[in-house]
Amino acid sequence: MRVVLKNFRIVDEETDMSGHVIIDDGIISEVLPGQSSLQEKDAAVIINGLCYTHPVLMPAFVDLHAHFRDPGFPEKENLESASLAAAAGGFGTVVCMANTNPAIDSPEKVLALKERSDALALIDLYPVMALTRGMEGKELSELSSLLPRAEGSGKEGGPPIPPMLSEDGKDLADDVLFLAAMKEAKRLCIPISCHCDFGGENNAVRRVIELGKKAGCHIHIAHVSTKEAVEMIRRVKAELPSDPGGFVLTSEVMPHNLCLTEEDARRLGANTWGRVNPSLKTEEDRQALIQALTDGTIDVIATDHAPHSNADKEKGAPGYSGFETAFAAVYSELCGGGSPVIDLKRLSSLMSARPARFLGFEGCQKRGRILSGYRADLVMVDTEASWTVDAATFKTRGKNSPFAGRRLNGKILMTILKGTPVFSSIN
Repeated sequence: MRVVLKNFRIVDEETDMSGHVIIDDGIISEVLPGQSSLQEKDAAVIINGLCYTHPVLMPAFVDLHAHFRDPGFPEKENLESASLAAAAGGFGTVVCMANTNPAIDSPEKVLALKERSDALALIDLYPVMALTRGMEGKELSELSSLLPRAEGSGKEGGPPIPPMLSEDGKDLADDVLFLAAMKEAKRLCIPISCHCDFGGENNAVRRVIELGKKAGCHIHIAHVSTKEAVEMIRRVKAELPSDPGGFVLTSEVMPHNLCLTEEDARRLGANTWGRVNPSLKTEEDRQALIQALTDGTIDVIATDHAPHSNADKEKGAPGYSGFETAFAAVYSELCGGGSPVIDLKRLSSLMSARPARFLGFEGCQKRGRILSGYRADLVMVDTEASWTVDAATFKTRGKNSPFAGRRLNGKILMTILKGTPVFSSIN
């Protein structure tokens, strides 16, 4: 099926131009400058950007860190509600963590959740596999049964299943067991997402870097929140050879840490609706995170989408629902106003191209850019639209947004997965 998207501002990691995108059978076949003539007679679907106020076409976002709560916690979220929320936020590809009930601690559980998600056809979901059985920190999960990425683990043409390993917020206390897990990750050519809660963020970051160097594996530091952690990561990355051939260090930052501080947490209720792990920090920390994005110390923006029921938030459950405000929050903070910190191309890189490369998409699965041969995972945004966050309207079951009541710029108009619209906010 041919789909024509015409008269759009097209923005990705390296492009910002007026033009048209031609999609054939879910793959981008042509990207044409605005003055080019179009052959529309064979198109099954034509979407004209002139019908919208400030239409920008970008690659759909890729999230390396989300919690779907499925199986086991339907009062917080289920697979369908999380997928709908992700699509509403402009995400086409999402990595979900293993802290479910039961925990995702085997290849069979990874594949089962992946297949259920594929049947919904709302997003492309890649479940993380836990480092230990039941996430109990006692013995390694079935890592030995996985094939290394180089030997074709996972679906043909795509990243391995799982794309990452992680114990989520339960960093392994046992150094010997943690190092053994890292050596398995090295063998598998799969990164370990380290949430660095054990002993406090700064100590935990230092520890996982030291262990990661011993194992020679890829360590990905989740939700960086302190200036000290930023400085450690910056220093270590500066010391790494250009072609390390072993130890690799990457990291991510969340929209709420880029936009909010401990003052916001106190306003929301530091032990209830404002609680998140890691906690919101000082304005000095926030500025350090922004600087780390601009100089490349931090590699990507991820959501840490963590939905909870209202009752659980009142009891102090940590986390925020992040999918449906991620783009607008970061765009408003970093790209808007009189003195933008980054441009829209850089934001696209941080939310699409870089995380897509992190996951190793190749062949027909390429995504994160708007180029011929790439999968047609796209998001249409209105960068000039201003809206007030009303968590009651969210697709997610978790209405726990720290941005509730805030006025944000940048609205998701449509999300397209493999050339097919899966979400639209257009009346």
